[in-house]
Amino acid sequence: MFKSKFLKNVDLTNKDAAYTLNNGVKIPVIAFGTWQVKNGEEAYTAVSNALKAGYRHIDSAEGYGNEESVGRAIRESAIPREEIFITTKITNHHVTYEDAKGAIEASLKRLGLDYIDLYLIHWSNPISCRPHYAKRNSELYRAMEEAYAAGKIRALGVSNFRIHHLEALFKTAKVKPMVNQILINPSDMQEELVAFNEKHDILTEAYSPFGTGKIFAVESLGAIAKKYEKSVGQVVLRWSLEHGYLPLPKTITPMRIIENLNIFDFKLDERDIKTIDGLHGLTGLATDPDKTTF
Repeated sequence: MFKSKFLKNVDLTNKDAAYTLNNGVKIPVIAFGTWQVKNGEEAYTAVSNALKAGYRHIDSAEGYGNEESVGRAIRESAIPREEIFITTKITNHHVTYEDAKGAIEASLKRLGLDYIDLYLIHWSNPISCRPHYAKRNSELYRAMEEAYAAGKIRALGVSNFRIHHLEALFKTAKVKPMVNQILINPSDMQEELVAFNEKHDILTEAYSPFGTGKIFAVESLGAIAKKYEKSVGQVVLRWSLEHGYLPLPKTITPMRIIENLNIFDFKLDERDIKTIDGLHGLTGLATDPDKTTF
């Protein structure tokens, strides 16, 4: 069974557990995802409820269009800023170094924060810059490295990068990426890519950990959940932690927000983890970033 090196010295019975990134920055092991959460009261209320429930890691993106509301919820939470880890991402239409410099400043302004904890290139090969993705990513990352050196960003990373995208970035990067946020769930484990991340000390973050909801219909998961007196969602999130991924569950339902964080009081046995590992193909393959139309 695969277990990430990032699990070393991590207590998964502690809701405040954190992984240590390759630059020494601590990152909470679960994040509240905000993809498809609308800017305005919906995003503000969802993030506020998540923070009240105990989440200390919030994942947003320029492309989600909700940074303003996410930032407002963080600022108005009365939780010290240093106790909250905020991730955001640069979106696809930015292509140049100057674009990235402006995008970083714009995200800081929309969030209303002095610094971003983790900043990611959201997509490895947007259609607008094909076949020149390597040049584009190098340009964006150079601006990110400057902001990192200036203290505006605490950690750097990427999202939806395959092995060849990472290898191209390594040729020019001065600061090793700390995170690769990719689609990971029991159906789409992307083992080869995860192994590459591990080899290069890059933490794997798991977006869509519920397979966009399709995993809830899997009978074997229901049986496992019943065994532990947990929900299917809790079992899948715990499975993600047992491997050493960092899951990003998203919901705007208050009860589910609380439920998704209640995963530190049980442990899956290895037989059940192996069963869940075998659930390939339920949600389809992860999107190929070199072939998408956006």
